[in-house]
Amino acid sequence: MLLFKTWGHFLLAAAAATFISACSSNDDPLPPPPPPTIVGVAQADPRFSILVEAVTAAGLGADLSAAGPLTVFAPTNDAFAALLTELGLSKAQLLANGPLLTAVLRYHVLGSKVLKAQIQPGKAITASAGGIFKVDTVGSDLVITDGRNRTAKITATDIAASNGVVHVIDKVLLPANKDIVQTAQALAAGTPAQFTVLVDAVVAADLAGTLSGTGPFTVFAPTDAAFGAALTELGVTKAQLLANKALLTKILTYHVLPARVLKADVPVGAAITTVEGETFTVDATLAITDRRGRKANITATDTLASNGVIHVIDKVILPAP
Repeated sequence: MLLFKTWGHFLLAAAAATFISACSSNDDPLPPPPPPTIVGVAQADPRFSILVEAVTAAGLGADLSAAGPLTVFAPTNDAFAALLTELGLSKAQLLANGPLLTAVLRYHVLGSKVLKAQIQPGKAITASAGGIFKVDTVGSDLVITDGRNRTAKITATDIAASNGVVHVIDKVLLPANKDIVQTAQALAAGTPAQFTVLVDAVVAADLAGTLSGTGPFTVFAPTDAAFGAALTELGVTKAQLLANKALLTKILTYHVLPARVLKADVPVGAAITTVEGETFTVDATLAITDRRGRKANITATDTLASNGVIHVIDKVILPAP
């Protein structure tokens, strides 16, 4: 009887030790759960409730929950409220406008995972549905310029999702709605007017159709003051220049590149071939040297259009005589 009791105690102790050991192993920390999808990230954050409504209304939930990887620049509720004021729409009107809503939302999506450290300042970024925007470093801020040359700040970065990454922005981005000619016309009609002579010259040379085409193009756009100086230099009136279609076409096409070249991609010191066929060079100070050895300064860069980009110059550049 004593043996049985002792042996029973032994078995009981062994079982208890096994149970304690098992409990101890179950107390090991579990791996963290995987992050939610991009849609899940937005659904879990009250700052994005309008974005979630917009994604649902546009029927894009499945796309943004797909395997990816994707990058989404996510506008906050305040950003959407500002957009509604800008467009003169109610939220219901925006959510009911399927084509506009889909175009706007897809413009915020990249077809790859791009973390903050991988953003290349000043370079064209192509949205998954087409259209470009760029991100510049301004002081300590990352600032987006969209296709309509509006700006938005990236206020938070690298929010992990199972199918990509989310960056938070304080303004809804809009894709370009004007081509190069329309952009120049809008600037010519602005205050102060910048490109009235350029617009007249493009029309007189029958180049409006070409520069409204698919492109992409880069236009180095002389201001009205630049054209005024060129008329004096060439010894002609504006009417005489506009009437000389051969000369006008030669000069204008010398200001056009057959590709989109943002400031960050301008090849410094290398010969740049124009649509006209001749070349010019740009130095590190953004000064152009044309085929006649004359210099023009690039005074403003990267005005985006649907089919290219415009850079402003302070002097008409001229091909070889």
